[in-house]
Amino acid sequence: MSREGLERYQVWWYLSAVVLGLVVGAVWPWGGHAGEALVWPVLAMLLYATFTQVPLTSIPAAFRDGRFLAVALIGNFVLVPGVVWGLLQLTPADDALRLGLLLVLLVPCTDWFITFAQLGRGDATRATALTPISLLLQLALLPAYLWLMSGTDFAVVFAPGDVWPALLVLLLPLGLAALSEVWFARRPERDRIRQRLGWWPVPLLSVVIFLVAAAHVGPARDALDVLPVVIAVAAAFLASSLALARLLATAGRLPTVQGRTLAFSLGTRNSFIVLPFALSLPAGWEIAAVVVVMQSLVELFGMIFYLWFVPRHLFPQPESG
Repeated sequence: MSREGLERYQVWWYLSAVVLGLVVGAVWPWGGHAGEALVWPVLAMLLYATFTQVPLTSIPAAFRDGRFLAVALIGNFVLVPGVVWGLLQLTPADDALRLGLLLVLLVPCTDWFITFAQLGRGDATRATALTPISLLLQLALLPAYLWLMSGTDFAVVFAPGDVWPALLVLLLPLGLAALSEVWFARRPERDRIRQRLGWWPVPLLSVVIFLVAAAHVGPARDALDVLPVVIAVAAAFLASSLALARLLATAGRLPTVQGRTLAFSLGTRNSFIVLPFALSLPAGWEIAAVVVVMQSLVELFGMIFYLWFVPRHLFPQPESG
């Protein structure tokens, strides 16, 4: 199987991982406890493999296309948070549920967004240039978004003693990936290593989802009543992102391929970036991690629709002459 084929059918890997993890966690509870311990190192490996595919040294080059960059950043960091806040008003007053939705919907994707943009006949080059800026901005702005949009004192929920492992799992792979990028660039033959690391994210994310499911059978069972809410909010978010992409592309006078790229940027979210924070929450907040995984699965099914709808109907190729 090619890497493109692996990524095209990744949703089925993740869905299988969820089902298998729930079965293992229900039949062998001790396996769930082991999974809870293993998820952190596997998640760190996943983040490192993914960050090596993000061209962190291309940040200066990304500023050369000011129009697309401005439209994408305004959409993701100004307008999308407004959409998320509006959707949140329609959900039950459950702090853990709302926190999970805030965590996952406020951060634009920096990994499979590029893959889907390419598969959806978008501009993979601009998608690649956008990702490092998007990654740095979301890490800086997420605390402010949570503070502005939530009535809960998350300073208490995210106690420093609980959050530092999540920060370590996130920042250590990011730093190693930045060093690796410099190392790869020194010799052309080393780029083969980076290309091989590009195969890792899908299987590693499958393992992470399996371990999370196995370790959270109880919370997942308790969260069955919120499953329709998560599905409805995630679906409404995907639909809103399509409408927003069309409006922004028209206002910004973006070419067709850039409009498609924008649609995938607004619709995809960075679920595994915030998963460490959801997993670090204290007892009573486990549903937040379940919500993050649920949303990612809904999103992946939504991307199947995006791949058909965006290039054919939302941003069709203009007729020549």
